Amino acid sequence: MANEKVNRPVNVRRPEVMEQVAKDLARFHSPLVDCIREQGNELELPGMRLFLADSFGFCDGVKRAIEIAYAACRLFKDRRIWLIGEIIHNPEVNAQLDAFGLLHLPWKMDDPAYDELTPEDVVIMPAFGVSVEMRRLLDSKGVTLVDSTCGNVIKVWQRVRAYAAAGVTSIIHGKARHEESMATASQSQGTDGKGIFLVVFDADDARLVAEYINGRGDRESFLQHFKGSYSCGFDPDAHLAEIGLANQTTMLKSETAEIQDMLRAAVVERDGSDARFHMFDTICGATQDRQNALFSLLEKPLDAMFIIGGYNSSNTTHLAHIAATKVPTFFVSAADCLLSRESIRCFDLALKKEVERPLPASLSHPERELQVGVTAGASCPANVIEDVICRIAELCGCSEI
Repeated sequence: MANEKVNRPVNVRRPEVMEQVAKDLARFHSPLVDCIREQGNELELPGMRLFLADSFGFCDGVKRAIEIAYAACRLFKDRRIWLIGEIIHNPEVNAQLDAFGLLHLPWKMDDPAYDELTPEDVVIMPAFGVSVEMRRLLDSKGVTLVDSTCGNVIKVWQRVRAYAAAGVTSIIHGKARHEESMATASQSQGTDGKGIFLVVFDADDARLVAEYINGRGDRESFLQHFKGSYSCGFDPDAHLAEIGLANQTTMLKSETAEIQDMLRAAVVERDGSDARFHMFDTICGATQDRQNALFSLLEKPLDAMFIIGGYNSSNTTHLAHIAATKVPTFFVSAADCLLSRESIRCFDLALKKEVERPLPASLSHPERELQVGVTAGASCPANVIEDVICRIAELCGCSEI
């Protein structure tokens, strides 16, 4: 019982530290962004009208995770504090936390850093959660645990554990190497570790699964294609008999709906009914809101769209994919990415790396009023959004806002 008490996550959001944490988090606020919100998410400047999406930036789960991390740093300032990976996928937030002297643990549990852990150490689990195996390792070390796992992620875990208990294979729409998907996959193996999962990245992956369900796939080719994306012992001939869909919470909602329809149709074609297909919408509400708000914004005749956030942020990347189909789109992490009136450093979705690109000539030499859209992922703080807006205005010839 003593070990159980030691390893139960502690509550760090205590009154004696939260007043200071509120001051710490004030750095991420933006009076300008608040003002634009109050003006109907529009900012009119000489020669330019800037539109903010109706929903953007920090979600409640991200705010909570950052609060917990700051509170842990304040509460345990005299102890070593480790963070597994990043608290969220945003460079500004992570840099500010690193200034507290946080030590970092990698996601690979065989890293020597785990050998250094002692019962005197504090370990923060990030908003994405951790795998069952990692949690067991941390428990065995007797460390003080601080848990910032998002409530929406925990809901997904509850769903896939229920699938495992019922003998249903979890089909997880996500990125197999993303921290959240890895944690969810481990949860889908259930309490006895015998549950089965398969991770599908996109509609093309789901199409292969649908074809296999209907007897139109090759076993070896199928297993090779999904290598590294399924549980030990996965047998497509046996384990696709009854399936349940779940999501990494930050995936593209429209693609999840397409995958759902595809897999349900495959089960119906095979069985004559969808009784052995299960679905529970596990896309995060904040992710949905930001995607829906972007779709609405893209109905305007925009000259350019700026997406702001960490390049390894899944929900932000999906916003960039959505916008890129409609308008010239620039995915940036900070204001200094806008190099000049002619060029920008931005993330290339196809190359999966930051590149330098030319900006549209109309931004620096407008022949009419420019219309520019801006949004940000759920892990992007308002102060970064403000900096980018000010830089856009500066490049378009507006020296003051």
